[in-house]
Amino acid sequence: MKSSCLLNSAVGNHLTRSIFKTAAIAAGIAFATAAHAADTIKVGILHSLSGTMAISETSLKDVALMTIDEINAKGGVLGKKLEAVVVDPASNWPLFAEKSRELLQKEKVAVVFGCWTSVSRKSVLPVFEELNGLLFYPVQYEGEELSQNVFYTGAAPNQQAIPAVEYLMSKDGGGAKRFFLLGTDYVYPRTTNKILRAFLKSKGVKEGDIKEIYTPFGHSDYQTIVADVKKFAAGGKTAVISTINGDSNVPFYKELSNQGVKATDIPVVAFSVGEEELRGIDAKPLVGHLAAWNYFMSLKNPENDKFIKMWKDYVKKQKLPGGDKRVTNDPMEATYAGIHMWAQAAEKAKSVDVNKVRTAMAGQTFKAPSGYELKMDEKNHHLWKPVMIGEIRPDGQFDIVWETKKTLRAQPWSPFIPGNEKKKDM
Repeated sequence: MKSSCLLNSAVGNHLTRSIFKTAAIAAGIAFATAAHAADTIKVGILHSLSGTMAISETSLKDVALMTIDEINAKGGVLGKKLEAVVVDPASNWPLFAEKSRELLQKEKVAVVFGCWTSVSRKSVLPVFEELNGLLFYPVQYEGEELSQNVFYTGAAPNQQAIPAVEYLMSKDGGGAKRFFLLGTDYVYPRTTNKILRAFLKSKGVKEGDIKEIYTPFGHSDYQTIVADVKKFAAGGKTAVISTINGDSNVPFYKELSNQGVKATDIPVVAFSVGEEELRGIDAKPLVGHLAAWNYFMSLKNPENDKFIKMWKDYVKKQKLPGGDKRVTNDPMEATYAGIHMWAQAAEKAKSVDVNKVRTAMAGQTFKAPSGYELKMDEKNHHLWKPVMIGEIRPDGQFDIVWETKKTLRAQPWSPFIPGNEKKKDM
């Protein structure tokens, strides 16, 4: 009996030592992991890499990783390397919210660069505000929003949509009198067109000279709609204002070509079509149609030459799909500028703390590939940006036919929506 007790005691002591040893090893591993994490600064990349928006968003993920590599090669931020955490919300709007929560709570990222559609931004906004995260949003949008948790590096309506329609109405733009508003059915196209309707009416355009049609995400049959455009255009000089998003642009432009719609007869100005979307189709039948942005790849200046070379080198090094055919575009430039400006603000704040970086972002400037010095407005979290209108070339690039002489301050609250005059853009 005594020997049995001694045996049990020895076994117990051995088990106890083993448990303590295992716990010590686990603690050591946890400490090492924490120490490793402390050597880097995690940043989130939140873009659709599958689904209907992958055609547009994949390149934003790629250029974000390129920019992070560039910053790391120069010493990182605050002496630490940036570590990208990439997630795929798969063009699923509720999943955007879930993935943003994962980035902020589980991954503990210092900042997130992401979203394309306004519905994805609207989906994640409550999460960023609840958890006091920081989102850099790189795409043109409808305005009507201000959040202390978002920096908007794309265009507001007065930096894209309004100047584009003014151009269409001008002599140089063809003197359009009738307007066919065609968009994907979600918040950005509907709100933008609400603003444009009010703007057009302020210019004397009658209700009967405006037509508005929406299609769902991923829509592919534009045969009837293009026929409707041609019928509507029979009533006078017509322009199409397209807020179609994602891969639906490909069948839309193909149908324009199939039905012989030429830019000289019915020009289309697009707000979500750039070099990347045109890369997948034959652009020759689309020559002369327009896009309004704040940057085009065809710009000739030292900053853009450097940006394009860096992108081409990165694509080759990473062996990315598309190879030499990969292009740059406006949201890529906005992503690139946004990441650099965040890094500058963190250095200025001597911290990646959200509250400190937010304060340091006010007035940050960056000489962008557009050739302009962009500035983050001191009050409204939007960039001062130039505006450019380009004509599609046979090679899928754009000839710039009009641009502002300087950067414009964004108007988050459009003056063409009643009641906005009472709202402060700060």
